[in-house]
Amino acid sequence: MADAALRLQNLFEQLLGTPLAVRIRAWDGSEAGPPGAPTLVVRNRRALRRLLFKPGELGLARAWVAGDLDIDGDLYAALASLAGLVWERGEDAPGLLASLRDPGARAAARGLLRLAGPPLPPAPPPEEIRRVRGNLHTRRTDRRAISHHYDVGNDFYELVLGPSMVYSCAYWSAPEAEGGTLEDAQRDKLELVCRKLDLSPGQRLLDVGCGWGSLAIHAAREHDVRVVGVTLSQEQAAYARKRVAEEGLTDRVEIRVQDYRDVADGPYDAISSLGMAEHVGAEPYLRYAGDLFRLLRPGGRLLNHQIARRPQGDESAYTVDAFIDAYVFPDGELAPVGTTVTQLERAGFEVRDVESIREHYALTLRRWVANLESEWAAATRMVSPGRARVWRLYMAASALAFERNRIGVNQVLAVKTPESGRSGLPLRSRTWN
Repeated sequence: MADAALRLQNLFEQLLGTPLAVRIRAWDGSEAGPPGAPTLVVRNRRALRRLLFKPGELGLARAWVAGDLDIDGDLYAALASLAGLVWERGEDAPGLLASLRDPGARAAARGLLRLAGPPLPPAPPPEEIRRVRGNLHTRRTDRRAISHHYDVGNDFYELVLGPSMVYSCAYWSAPEAEGGTLEDAQRDKLELVCRKLDLSPGQRLLDVGCGWGSLAIHAAREHDVRVVGVTLSQEQAAYARKRVAEEGLTDRVEIRVQDYRDVADGPYDAISSLGMAEHVGAEPYLRYAGDLFRLLRPGGRLLNHQIARRPQGDESAYTVDAFIDAYVFPDGELAPVGTTVTQLERAGFEVRDVESIREHYALTLRRWVANLESEWAAATRMVSPGRARVWRLYMAASALAFERNRIGVNQVLAVKTPESGRSGLPLRSRTWN
């Protein structure tokens, strides 16, 4: 066989009902598709078996992580072009999974199956997390999920995140092409959070999901507050404590390995939660909001920085992409921003400001991808080729999702307003802009 690429192109286009915008290079050396377009490299027949037995996002991801598929050329352009193999995009481009419901498309699927050949579908790559039976979002399952994502090595995170070691959306005044840098944008985000919380010397700040300690250090050093940071990651805590000691801030910053549900030493003057609430889950979210409300003094502020998805027709459906759930953030769930605001208000908060910074996350992710790609050989030594491929795919695909408004990210400022009704905010609250 020396025409596998042409056969693949024809079968994929028959399945999807639309021309492929990528070129295909198959295991037999053949190529087909638009000249000059990004090339989907199908290294072996096993890639087809993964796609067919798990149609859609998870099958494509498994083939990518295992190295059965690769991209030659612009990764972002290729992912955008391959969206029809993954996501349902309406009647004109329904996605591979929906296409298989059509009798005509099933004939093409049978053609792919013949081309794929035996044996049965291969086992998932070892980077895929194994599901545990039982309830989600117990203390044990949350520790396991956090460890899967964060305990992959601090040196790897240093490579991806850069010196700031902040793993949430930066706040850009200008893209890098116009003079902005990732480190500047992350510093500006930390300062933005502190200004929204109106921190002043001597106050107590609780940083829920404190990561590697960047916000805790910034708040203590620049605003002279006392900070308690909590995380479930042993590696994060050890790294953060070392940084705190190097900054000479051990008298003002305490880093704990502790579940937010177990924090009992309130009240705090302010609480920050940056990129942590996505791990909480839809069902426990009201309790999460209630716990933070309980830990604040009257008049205290919460800054909740959280990724959001677009509303869906069936709000009871599981709300995380299959690839993200299996390889990146196990048990994570995304809600629309309106749901988040409602839950915070049900817990007793007065929501005073919601700022969408969706485009900022796309810029941040593209910088993280560039960091990873520039040190690819080192990254694969630090973790594994499969794990590095997980991160490259997840961050690049997420950048596109933010750019195309499939997901967003919002900073929600809420107050534990006292009975007097005095929120403590100025009449024009957007004084941080």
